[in-house]
Amino acid sequence: MTPTGPVQLVWYKRDLRVADHEPLVRAASRGPVIALYVYEPSVLRSPEFDACHLAFINDCLRELQDSLARLGCPLLVRTGECPEVLQEIHRSHGIRTLWSHEETGLEVTYARDRRVADWCRSEGIEWQELPQYGVIRRLRTRDGWARRWDQRMSTPLVAAPPRVSTVAPLRDLAAVAAGHPMLSAVDLGVIGGPRAEAWSGGERRALEVLHSFLQQRGVNYRREMSSPTTGFDACSRISPYLAWGAISLRTVHQACEVRRREVRDARDIGSPIDSRWLGSLQSFSGRLRWHCHFMQKLEDEPRIEFENFSHAYDGLREQEFDAARLDAWCAGLTGYPMVDACMRALHAGGWVNFRMRAMLVSFAAHHLWLHWRTFAPYLARQFIDFEPGIHYSQAQMQSGTTGINTVRIYSPIKQALDQDPTGIFIKRYVPELAAVPLKYLAQPHTMPSQLQEQTGVHIGQSYPAPIVEHASAYRTARERIAAVRRTTAARVEADGVQEKHGSRRGAPPQKSRRKSRSAGTPSNQATLPLFPEE
Repeated sequence: MTPTGPVQLVWYKRDLRVADHEPLVRAASRGPVIALYVYEPSVLRSPEFDACHLAFINDCLRELQDSLARLGCPLLVRTGECPEVLQEIHRSHGIRTLWSHEETGLEVTYARDRRVADWCRSEGIEWQELPQYGVIRRLRTRDGWARRWDQRMSTPLVAAPPRVSTVAPLRDLAAVAAGHPMLSAVDLGVIGGPRAEAWSGGERRALEVLHSFLQQRGVNYRREMSSPTTGFDACSRISPYLAWGAISLRTVHQACEVRRREVRDARDIGSPIDSRWLGSLQSFSGRLRWHCHFMQKLEDEPRIEFENFSHAYDGLREQEFDAARLDAWCAGLTGYPMVDACMRALHAGGWVNFRMRAMLVSFAAHHLWLHWRTFAPYLARQFIDFEPGIHYSQAQMQSGTTGINTVRIYSPIKQALDQDPTGIFIKRYVPELAAVPLKYLAQPHTMPSQLQEQTGVHIGQSYPAPIVEHASAYRTARERIAAVRRTTAARVEADGVQEKHGSRRGAPPQKSRRKSRSAGTPSNQATLPLFPEE
């Protein structure tokens, strides 16, 4: 029997799953469903997009296609700009309602969504956008935001429908899949190459990663997350699955809360339980909130993708761009082993822990004196878990351009000594330094010439000399930023940034004085670490 009723189109974007997917469930309750994913040339060509993202997306799409097929609904995969693709489907099937999750993305996807909204209005199509994170559209004040986050994350998970009816011409899944297969980076002209150490995507893999963290790997998360020698296992590694929607944040939050209750109950009745779990789960739970906390900033203030939070810092770095420094940083050839090892780890697997991300940004912004706009897109391409709202607000925090956060300038030498004391991480990703004695590994340029001869590691030849001198670069950066902060203009600007983005617990709601993607005033906490995706 042919399904009847108005056609419902579920547009998949960064929500590549069937579990806890409210648009799919609600669409299926209204009529026959068409499920759609679109390879969008404008998004694929954006400076932040990379082949590593596409590989992860395709992993998710293959599983999503299989999952939807089991429900009776094929996944259409198309290439083109969304309004044109939607128009084509509308001509052949007559869409009544477009369903999707809200997206807090880059300007390219925000502009795309505006075009889709215009198209829906012109065609008389209802567009239902539903939230999937704790980000709140058209937020007027951050007062009470945490409470609303808790409420949203605590609502029951939405089970996938047992069956999804679809329109008759799309029943033959084999024909649909054969006609529109997954496309590779080569097919689509996407820059970047394979990441040999990258984790695979998909909904099942997301659940496996979450389970292994909550039951085993995360026991010493609080202490081990800062070092790259331990962080690759101790951190949750759930961030790419959240970024591309292979698992919902609500699923992760509720699983964490269940595990916290299990640990507390075991402790209370005297069952053997490793006490480290309590602090580790508490820390992880907090980072789930920070995930949305930072996304909310871009939702409320889209300009921060391109502009400084505080305009007092405009012009601070723009006139001194050094392309050679940027190239060395991107290649992992700065002469600072910890910086280079972290960058090469990203090249290999698309992930490093948060402290090492902070150090990479700090080094680029302060030691190399690069504007965050010059290096943030490249770094976005290295992160398989790239999340726009987190990425740009945090890049600015670490660059010191918010005007209200403590300026942190990481010493790559100290980080090597503190976080890789045995040299395991550096020697893995900077193998040309394998013969360097541990005493000199954080600063190989200090090796005596005789030792360089003995080890065969010649600084300036087999490994570069430091691209800048740490002490002088550190001092100069602090002085320049401090000089701006002392100005009256900077203080006035900081007051404005604080009013828009600072925490005002207990303060009365304030009416927004600006027009943006969502009018509102997000909060900010200077003590939060950089890149809290993990």
